Amino acid sequence: MIVVAENKYGKSKVRLVQVKRKSGIHELRQWTVEVLLQGDFDSCFVDADNSKILPTDTMKNMVYSVARNSAAECMEEFAKEFIDFLLSRNPQVSVAEVSISEKTWEHLQTRGKPHPTTFVQTTRECQTAKVTRTQAGEFSVKSGLEDLVIMKTSGSAFEGYIQDSLTTLPPAKDRLLGTAVRADWSYTESDGTFAALREKVREILLSEFAAHDSKSVQDTLYAMGRAVLEKVAEVNDIELAMPNKHCLLVDLSRFGQDNPNEIFVPVDEPHGNIQARLCRQG
Repeated sequence: MIVVAENKYGKSKVRLVQVKRKSGIHELRQWTVEVLLQGDFDSCFVDADNSKILPTDTMKNMVYSVARNSAAECMEEFAKEFIDFLLSRNPQVSVAEVSISEKTWEHLQTRGKPHPTTFVQTTRECQTAKVTRTQAGEFSVKSGLEDLVIMKTSGSAFEGYIQDSLTTLPPAKDRLLGTAVRADWSYTESDGTFAALREKVREILLSEFAAHDSKSVQDTLYAMGRAVLEKVAEVNDIELAMPNKHCLLVDLSRFGQDNPNEIFVPVDEPHGNIQARLCRQG
C-alpha cells in the first residue's frame, strides 16, 4: 500500500509593495511572501478530491487583502495577522507557515534631509522572517537577514591549518576578510518589538565583526553569534552562514613592482562556506 507520508503546499513569490501614507512622510515596504500549509489533504493526492484544497491563487489574494487593513509595523506582526486570518477560515489546515523577505528602501537624502516621498535602495541586504502556528498552538517566530555584505581590510589572519601535498594556499597574517552574512534567530520570548530586536541583533553582529581579531572565519562567526546570545536575552539561538568572499593578493613581482598588501583580485567562486548554529547550554 502506498501512502502519503508528508505533504505541504502553498504559494511562493507573492510580491507586495505597500505605501503607508503618514502625515508629512511616507513609508515604503517591499515584501516577498511565501505561504505553506499542512493539513488534511491526503484525499487530494490519493483520490483526486480537491474539496479540502484552498487554491494557491486565493492565498495570493489573501496577502493583498490582509495587507490592506493591517496594522502591522514589521514582517513578523504581519505574518501573525495573516496566519490568524487563514487558520480561522480553514479548519482543514493543521499548520500554517509564512515566510517573508524584505528589500530595504531608505528615504533619499536631499540637501541634508530625508525626502518624505522619495526612496533609494543602497544595499542588496534583505530582512527575513518565518512565522508558524498550528490551529491550537502558539506562534513560532524566526527573524533574520541575508546578503549583509561586509569586509575588513585588517585584523584577519589564517594560519596553522593542515598543509599537505595538495595545499597551495599560503598562510596569511593580515588578509582581507569579506563575506555576505546570512543570520536566522529564534526567540525565547518577545513583547512584540521585533523591529527593535532585529536592529539590535544586526548592530551587534556588525560591531563584533569589526572589532574581532579574526583567526579564521569560524573564529569570527562564533564571536559574532556569542555576542548576540550574551547581549540579547530574548534570542534563543542563532544560525549564521558566512561565505568567505576571497580577495587574493596579486603577484606584481613579474612587473618589477612590490605589493605591500594593497592590490587584490576579488574571486567570488569558488568560495568557502562556513555555517554554525549557536545556542545557550546550562
